Amino acid sequence: MTQATNGNQVKVHYTGRLDNGQVFDSSHGRDPLEFTMGQGQLIPGFEDAVTGMQAGDKKTVTIAAENAYGPRQEELLFSVDRAQLPEHIQPEVGQQLQVSQEGQTSVVTVAELTEKTITLDANHPLAGENLTFDLEVVDVA
Repeated sequence: MTQATNGNQVKVHYTGRLDNGQVFDSSHGRDPLEFTMGQGQLIPGFEDAVTGMQAGDKKTVTIAAENAYGPRQEELLFSVDRAQLPEHIQPEVGQQLQVSQEGQTSVVTVAELTEKTITLDANHPLAGENLTFDLEVVDVA
């Protein structure tokens, strides 16, 4: 059987959980995740965990935040005046919005609301989190 290494096309079923046990994503009930090893398509810790596995192999691995979405960066929190938002948007804490700056579009999360300002968080929602994955390799080609 082929072991997963750089250049292989790999199909994996997975369930991802936070330290508190909350499931944040799962491929079960849909097609397995398909990716090419070594292409940088996934967080580094995920590819590292799959390296050497074969079709039918299963394991559980915890990926430290540094090898997942990185640490939370306080400098990615910023406030804007509520008047800058289009009138049709009624912001709520936890809501995700798209922001365009200098030709770049990014997704931010509403972190805090005051009467005059909105604090937005440009960190990835899973930044700063250790992630535990139950992995099952379906195919390695």
